[in-house]
This record gives sequence, C-alpha cells and structure tokens, in this order.
Amino acid sequence: MTDKTILIIGTYDTKNDELDFLASAIRDQGGQVATMDVSVLGDPAAPTEYSKHDVAAEGGSSIAAAIASGEENEAMQIMAKGASLLTARLYLEGKFDGMIVLGGTMGTDLALDVCASLPLGVPKYIVSTVAFSPLIPAARVAADVQMILWAGGLYGLNAVCKASLSQAAGAVLGAARAVQKPDADKPLIGMMSLGTSALKYVIPLKPALEARGYEVAVFHATGMGGRAFESLAGQGAFACVFDFCTQELGNHVHGSNISAGPDRLTNAGRIGTPQLVAPGCYDLVDIVGWLPVPEKWADHQPRAHNRLLTSITLNSEERKTVAQAHATQLAMATGPTAVLLPEHGLGEWDREGAELHDKAGLEQFLQALAEALPANIGVHRIDGHINDAIFAETALEIFDAWRADGLVAG
Repeated sequence: MTDKTILIIGTYDTKNDELDFLASAIRDQGGQVATMDVSVLGDPAAPTEYSKHDVAAEGGSSIAAAIASGEENEAMQIMAKGASLLTARLYLEGKFDGMIVLGGTMGTDLALDVCASLPLGVPKYIVSTVAFSPLIPAARVAADVQMILWAGGLYGLNAVCKASLSQAAGAVLGAARAVQKPDADKPLIGMMSLGTSALKYVIPLKPALEARGYEVAVFHATGMGGRAFESLAGQGAFACVFDFCTQELGNHVHGSNISAGPDRLTNAGRIGTPQLVAPGCYDLVDIVGWLPVPEKWADHQPRAHNRLLTSITLNSEERKTVAQAHATQLAMATGPTAVLLPEHGLGEWDREGAELHDKAGLEQFLQALAEALPANIGVHRIDGHINDAIFAETALEIFDAWRADGLVAG
C-alpha cells in the first residue's frame, strides 16, 4: 500500500462511470483516492468527498446561482473558481498528493484554472478530449502540468477510453510517488537561454552559481519556457534572475505565435526580485515553422531552424521596436536591475564573420536601448560578445556585489 492520495475532479453527473473507473485503477495500484464533483445540474451515483455544493460555496456562490445564470459558460466559471480555491486549500491542508481532472471542453476549461492554483511540484494531470489542440491557450498552461489525450472519451466507457484512463491512473500515482519537490531552503536562480549553439553563457555561469550555493533552473526561450519563467518569477520563486535571452519579447511585439505573453520581462521586476538582463538573440523573431510565413515577413529571408521553428532576421527599424519594448517592460521594475550590453554581439550567429553579423544594426539597437532605459536601470556596456568569458565574468561581478550588499538572498 501507499500513503499517496490522488484527488479526482470531474462532472460526476455525466462522467460517473469514467471517473469511477479511474478511481478503481488508482486503488488497484495501491493508491488512495479523494473525489470532487464539479457538476451543476445532476448528481453522482454515490456521494463524493467534496460535493458540488462544497465547490460552489468555496467560490462564494451556490449551485442555485449557477443554475439561475442560465448559461453553461457562466455556471462552469462559478465551479472553476470554487474548484480552484478548494483544491488549493486542500493541498495546503495535506489532503492529497496529486491531482487529476477529466473533461471535454467544459472540464478542460475548469481544469486549467485548477492546475494554475497549485504550486510547482504538485503532480497535476488533465485527461482531455482536446489535449494538445489549438483550443488550449498557452497562457493558461501551468508550468508543470501534464496532459493526456482522452481518446474515445466523449461518452461512456469503452476499450479505447479505458486504455487512456488506465495509463492516466498510473501516471498520476507514479508522479505522486516519484516527485522531488523544489527545495524551498535552497535559493533558486532563474535563467533564460536558447541552445548552446546560439548562447553559451550557461556553460560558465551555471557551475559558478552552483559553487556559490544556488540552484539554477534554465528555461528555453521558445514561448512556453518564458511563460513558465514569468509565472514562477511572479510567485517569488527566484532569488535572482539572469534573463539573458529576451527574444520572446521581440516575438511578441512583432506578432509571432511563439510568444511568452505580454508580461515577458516584467514579473521579477514587479515584485522586486533582482534581475540581470541582456537582450540575447534580439535580432531574430521565431515563427512556427510548419505554418506559412506571414505576409509581413515577405521581404525577409526566413531561415529554417528545424521543421518546427523558422527564424526571421529583423531590420534596423524592427530592432528599434524591440529596444523600446525592453525599456517599457523594465521601467516597471521595483528591485535592483542591471542591463548588460555586449558590444560585439548577442548571439553566436551575429559574431563578426558570421552569417548574421550586422555591426551597424547592433550599434543602433544598443544605442536605442541604452537611451530608452529609465534612470533607475543600471547599464553595463561590455567590450565583448555575449558568449565571451568577459560577459559571464561581468554578470557574476554584479551579482556578487548585490550579494555583498544584501540585495540577493543566499
């Protein structure tokens, strides 16, 4: 037997059989189960630990109010609010170790809110008939949520449906048993980057920061990575951020689907977390490689990175837009902020002699950014490239000075 308890959430009026099958599959593997009903109109075949009335009341409403609304969407938002608050409270009270939600579009909409209410490290699974589809907005995906496509799961049990649900049962219970939650006592550094073919500062910085007693989490600057980074930064998860690849901000202001959202480069500063910033790969906008190139890039030469991602090289005016966006976002900072500007390039492909080298374009961008930054932002121009040793050394010097002044924990 295991002492791990899985919270199962779903609409028990329409998916009672499927939810019961999932519960049985978890129990058969030695797990324990708690159940939460988020139905509105009907009732489960047997009582759940947390009823639909408990859920609505937790959100400050009632099932009667949900029914009276006369709108499915409004009613489900009442239940989503209540389920999110109740789930978060139950976790803090130690009532469960992992959570799983079943649903179609209605249940998935609710599930996204519930998952977002739980901290990093809590196993959170969504079994959905629309998993991985364009209906799932990237902005609502929690940093460590897991999704499983619920094949054959629209109505009633069948062999295809059972195959999905049985795997989901094993996944969430296994995750609850195996998860290593973040060590809250060890200060964490958040760092943004791309692969080391483009940005190499991670190679010297990560071991140097670890030698100083910090854990380093490096996020991939391809949209979802930046969203996870910003979400955690907003929660105060980082002692300091080394935000040295802000390309997602350029993607966003130029309309790419590969966006980390409008709050990129704001959340650490908003809550006063110390931040070192460099506009790594500022000169590129990434677009979805398997979609047609948008008309706005018709006079640019696209470069296929792989079958998923294509890069567009920005012209001077487009780079100025990116510079202004950096200044606008960083103006919100309330904590120590330093911007590092390497004068010999900000990506391996724009070194002197490399394919994307544009000395004039780089100088214009750096000048535009330096002039646009508010007075409370420290600007450090570096006689070197972002991948040179001097860049990492400068970053560490600033970081160590902040530590000596007591501005960085740890």
